[in-house]
Amino acid sequence: MGTTYLDVEAAVRHLRRAEPRLHPLIERYGPPRLRRKRNSFHALAHSIIYQQLSGKAAQTIYKRFLQLFPTRSFPSPEAVHAMPISRLRSAGISRQKATYLHILAQTYIRGIIKPRTFGQMSDAEIKSVLTQLKGIGPWTADMFLMFSLNRPDILPVGDLGIQKGMQRLYQLPTLPDATDMRRLASPWQPFRSAGSWYLWRLVD
Repeated sequence: MGTTYLDVEAAVRHLRRAEPRLHPLIERYGPPRLRRKRNSFHALAHSIIYQQLSGKAAQTIYKRFLQLFPTRSFPSPEAVHAMPISRLRSAGISRQKATYLHILAQTYIRGIIKPRTFGQMSDAEIKSVLTQLKGIGPWTADMFLMFSLNRPDILPVGDLGIQKGMQRLYQLPTLPDATDMRRLASPWQPFRSAGSWYLWRLVD
């Protein structure tokens, strides 16, 4: 398959036609601010560090993590793998997350993850590869596909913000399950990433 990135203008045109309920959000927030990021290792390591933490706590730990490495850019997989678990823990990273970071770095070093091949892989194929790694579940894989690879048609059904946004948008009595979410968002295809971005704005 050829690489497909989100065309924000096409997404906005499509969502205007497909879902009138999104019109106020489109008018208020403009085109979705989703852009491709080049460093996939950075994105995945960042996600692992931020998991299950409040934004402020995660930012503090992330900053301490970066200070462990004498470089202005994000550390390489080799540098992270060479950093002892005890040093990573000194930045406030749990032993479990430090182990996950080592595993992630090792997969890059060994070529198990090959970022250059992502462009030829489907969303499902990338998600399958990533979720085989400890510390990376479906939610992290969805965030990576949306925010790093800029894939256009991701609906993160496991994200509480998306669930709450959909409940509010469609005035549902309870949080929708994955099946209902996919059904309600089916008219948004092939631009569910943009639709999801607007749902986050709705609940911000």
